[in-house]
Amino acid sequence: MSETRIEKDSMGEMQVPADALWGASTQRAHLNFPISGTRFGRKFIRALGLVKYACAMANESLGKLDGKLAGAIKQAAREVADGKWDDHFIVDIFQTGSGTSTNMNANEVIANRAMQIGGDTLAGTRIHPNDHVNMGQSSNDVIPTVAHVAVTEALHHELMPHLHGLCKSLTAKAEEFKEIIKIGRTHLMDATPITLGQEFSGYVSQISHAERRVMNCVIKLRELPIGGTAVGTGINTHPEFAQRVCEVLNHETEEAYHEAPNHFEAQAANDAMIEIAAVLKTVAVSIAKIANDIRLMGSGPRCGVGELILPAIQPGSSIMPGKVNPVVCESVIQVAAQVVGCDATVTWAAGMLSNFELHVGHPVIARNILEAVRILGNACDVFVDKCIDGLKANRARCAELVEQSLAMCTSLAPHIGYDQAAAIAKEAHASGRTVREVALEKKVLDADRLEALLDPTTMTRPSE
Repeated sequence: MSETRIEKDSMGEMQVPADALWGASTQRAHLNFPISGTRFGRKFIRALGLVKYACAMANESLGKLDGKLAGAIKQAAREVADGKWDDHFIVDIFQTGSGTSTNMNANEVIANRAMQIGGDTLAGTRIHPNDHVNMGQSSNDVIPTVAHVAVTEALHHELMPHLHGLCKSLTAKAEEFKEIIKIGRTHLMDATPITLGQEFSGYVSQISHAERRVMNCVIKLRELPIGGTAVGTGINTHPEFAQRVCEVLNHETEEAYHEAPNHFEAQAANDAMIEIAAVLKTVAVSIAKIANDIRLMGSGPRCGVGELILPAIQPGSSIMPGKVNPVVCESVIQVAAQVVGCDATVTWAAGMLSNFELHVGHPVIARNILEAVRILGNACDVFVDKCIDGLKANRARCAELVEQSLAMCTSLAPHIGYDQAAAIAKEAHASGRTVREVALEKKVLDADRLEALLDPTTMTRPSE
């Protein structure tokens, strides 16, 4: 058995590993929640360290915290933010819904590390995890504040640049494919012609909208619950505390955080997080639609749609030699499924765990949103690098399918009537011929007029 030491909290003594920075409260939580083995990741712990640093800075500037103590606490908190002590954050995600266990984990790690930093300069003064590190705070305002900061940073660094890269890649393909005419499809059935560039322009618009939706959520995530303490009233904290915390966070992150205008809403509900989870689901579904379209247009190579040629990046079958599958598209679609699941978890937790003055689903909500952001950003990069940038159009196949489409008769309807155009389409289908061949045979219009009306290029734009 490894060596231990005795630590105390308000419930009594606990044995803690001798080299651990955490204390009794953290050890209790570690023993109480042997659920998943999943802990908060780097983004959340970084934000937790930043918030504790900002709180110490605010308390020092308000004259509430002695300068020597504050200095040691700030250095320890910055080390937490920088990732130096991640292994000492041991509490499972599935814990108390307020995240009190993780807040105390931070308080104890920072307090004990601050004592090491302070050394002789503290002259026997103990840095207390509650009295000093948690001064002016409650888990009930700290943890949702940390969640907002962590998610905002994740959106800025793990998602938005990659969404922008996806949009840029799709834009390049829309331009590359702008002159290539292919058949459109509705209900999976042949429809009127469209350019491949027009089809890709729709994908560009989807991702552009996705970027705007995410940024609209960031505006709301910048409202921080800090300063509300236990139930939103701000008991045991200075009236200027929240503002000063936000100022420090803004300096550290180059953000625009501000105190929530209503602390009762900020702590009793979790609406900003619920909204971003829903937006991430929307983004995921948009990307899945694009991936699925590309997968279907690339089906074949000889017996499918075959309008696109996807990059061949790995063998597709363990039994069929030479087979290549749309593996990247499938991966992206699976990521979307996981993100939809994350949103479902957030939605359920939000509905069941919001009662009176405190929302008690913070850990599972934060964890799922951060996971959704992470895998979406990675999926965007893989989609661009391994699929979209290497897409090629099968021009011959596109032209062949356009000519074979029965929907070509649509351009004839305004000139010969819907019923006669439908009859031509049905005869073409029954006889295995094209609409052009049947219409020429029936002489429904003179040849030149017919040729002009059946030009697929003219069908890709409005006509008089």
